[in-house]
Amino acid sequence: MMYKIKKLSIVVLILMFSFNLCSQKKWGLGISAIYNLQTESFGAGLRAEIPMNKFSLVPQIAYYPAFNKIHEYYAGASLHYNMFNIKNWTVYAIGHVAYNGWLNYSSSAIEGASSANIDAEGGIGITTKACLRPFLEYRYNVKWRETNLRLGLMYFFNCKKDKKKGGGRKRKGRAIGCPAYN
Repeated sequence: MMYKIKKLSIVVLILMFSFNLCSQKKWGLGISAIYNLQTESFGAGLRAEIPMNKFSLVPQIAYYPAFNKIHEYYAGASLHYNMFNIKNWTVYAIGHVAYNGWLNYSSSAIEGASSANIDAEGGIGITTKACLRPFLEYRYNVKWRETNLRLGLMYFFNCKKDKKKGGGRKRKGRAIGCPAYN
């Protein structure tokens, strides 16, 4: 079973890298620590983030090890919607769909428990606008009626902090950086 999880993780990471390396735009990779409040379980996650104006596509995987009551993994994607900014922080809404592989489902008292599930989550998060971005998310899983907190760190590639607003450096009264406007 661990072999399948590792294989799935490698495939997801290869797909994330392939998509991102071709885009030539700002994108990020990150890790997270996860805590499920109802099952009192700890997990870890990996994710990529591809910003698209007010939205971001966030493919991700998560794993809850065997020492927890629930031993499982998730592979899915979120859509983040940037709702508003507070100084250097962005508050975003989360919609998430994932495949859930529940590894110890047979020991559960839940009626209809299965090793393969499709889950949906909604939530809210907050992050900075820097190239190295800490984030905190609160999510609610609709299928299992449980909540989780995610605390993590994203690093954005091709990220440049603009020191001046209005398109870049100035030379003799003209903005440099966008050939269409020079």
